[in-house]
Order: sequence, then C-alpha cells, then structure tokens
Amino acid sequence: MRVIITNSYDEMSKEAAKIVAGQIYLKPDSVLGLATGSTPLQMYKKLIAVHEMVGLDFSQVTSFNLDEYIGMSPDNPQSYHYFMKHNFFDFINIKPENIFIPDGMAKDIDTEGRRYDALIEEKGGIDLQILGIGRNAHIGFNEPDIKFEATTHKVKLDDETIEANSRFFENESEVPRYAISMGIKTIMLAKKVVLLASGSNKAEAVYNAVYGSISPSAPASILQLHRDVTVIVDREAGALLQKHAQQ
Repeated sequence: MRVIITNSYDEMSKEAAKIVAGQIYLKPDSVLGLATGSTPLQMYKKLIAVHEMVGLDFSQVTSFNLDEYIGMSPDNPQSYHYFMKHNFFDFINIKPENIFIPDGMAKDIDTEGRRYDALIEEKGGIDLQILGIGRNAHIGFNEPDIKFEATTHKVKLDDETIEANSRFFENESEVPRYAISMGIKTIMLAKKVVLLASGSNKAEAVYNAVYGSISPSAPASILQLHRDVTVIVDREAGALLQKHAQQ
C-alpha cells in the first residue's frame, strides 16, 4: 500500500488525476471504476481540463460506477447517474455505450447485481478503481459488518451515512435508505485501487484503512490485502498516519 499525503484537497485531486490520466495514456481502452460524491469532484474537473488542453482521449475507455441509490431515477438530480453526467461525462469524449452505472430502478436488485458483475467480467475486469471513504470506513456503500465476499448487492445505509449524505439533499428525510453497490469482492478484483480522502473527519477512517485490524467493522481495511493500492489524502485526513509514522 502506497500512501501519498498532500498539502491540500486540490493537490490530492491533482495527484489522483495524474494517476488516472497515466492509466489512460498507457492503456487507452482502460476499464475505470468511478466514484461519486464531493471527494473525487475536483479530480474529475482536472481530468476534464487535461482532456480539453492536451486531448486526453476517453473514446476507448469503459467506466463502471460503484453504486446508485435504489428507487432513484437516472434523471433525478440527486442520482449518481445525474452526478456523473453533469460533472464528468458531458465534458469528455467517452462513448455513452461504454458508461455503466448500477440500475437503482431495477425490479429485482439481486438480478441487477449479478448482471453488473457479469458485465464487469465480460469487459475484462476493472483496471483502476477510484474510491472515497466514509467516516465509518465504508467503501462504495459497503457499510461496516457487510461480508468481505459480497459482490454487487443491495445495501441498507447506516444512520451515519444517511446523515453525511443529507448535505446533498434538502433534509435528511429525503436521503434514500437503500442503495445498490459493488461489493467488497468486486472492488478487490480491480487490478489497481486509488483511495481518496480529504478533511479531518476522515482521519480515523483512513488510519483504520491503512493500519487498523482487517475486519468488516472497518470495510476499507481489506485494502491492506490488495496487491496495488495507492492512498492519497490531504494533511487533515492523513493526520493520524503522520503521527503513526513518527512513533
């Protein structure tokens, strides 16, 4: 596990964008696993800038998003379909037929999960997976105590996650209680993983991911067993890592 501690959220985003751009330059038909939320937002903006300024080519890239709220249509402004379209996909030359996001409106979520995993396998697996991390160390929507062997599946969101995500909604009651998410097993099958974190409220989760006991109680801790993980954090999110290194 490689750890990069940057001075700011902007620098964290720049380092992440460099890794993604490098992946595409080296393998133009890369399969990317993408995340939503405020953490990767600036990374997407920087990738858009590279695309516009020097022609970073997404035309052969395939993308798979981590998750989607259950019961939320793709045109809902709070959906992850909408987030990706309006914050990234509309500004690069990725082909619409190469964009995949779990269907939160599927009548049978279990069947949708199996379909999604089979599609990832059909495309050759994920070359580079981008992850954020929750305050409870969840990755994707894999909350604490979800089994490590889980594939793409239905998840009941923890109260802490609902509270954290309420900042994107008018009030907490509007936050969906369920999501469909790549499981830990699906994430661990990615060839490379980049985990991003920003802010002091993520410091404990980052520490548990890097140095904590490997346990479903801290889902991100399983990444310690992955063969190629880069953790990129700002100073605040990496504060406990620095203290550990100084001991």
